[in-house]
Amino acid sequence: MTRTGIEAALNDLLFNRDITLDEAADRHFTPDYRQRTDDEWADRGAFLDHIGHLRGIIAGGHVDVHEELYDGDKYADRHTCHVTKVDGTTVAMEVYVFADLAADGRFRRIEETTLMLQGTDADRDLGSAR
Repeated sequence: MTRTGIEAALNDLLFNRDITLDEAADRHFTPDYRQRTDDEWADRGAFLDHIGHLRGIIAGGHVDVHEELYDGDKYADRHTCHVTKVDGTTVAMEVYVFADLAADGRFRRIEETTLMLQGTDADRDLGSAR
């Protein structure tokens, strides 16, 4: 079993334009995937709408994983996502993640809390914007 992690998933979803959004999602997330970001739940369809929106406003970036833990089908991490938007502004969000992995190593559920480190008030909802 190959397990995904948040860095690989975010790189494919947000920064790897050589693959489609659907290819990236299938690589890292189960069909029944659900996500809660700052107390807002999204099913896989709403999550992909969110990522599609971000792909339209993000020009590039990278992920710094500070801590990462796998324990059976449980996953946790703390990471910072650094993005440059197409308008040239930059945003940095620190994210705390708790997740369930499916038997095939993909994410089945993620619950995360975000903390904006750099950006404007308008960027505060970047973690769930659609």
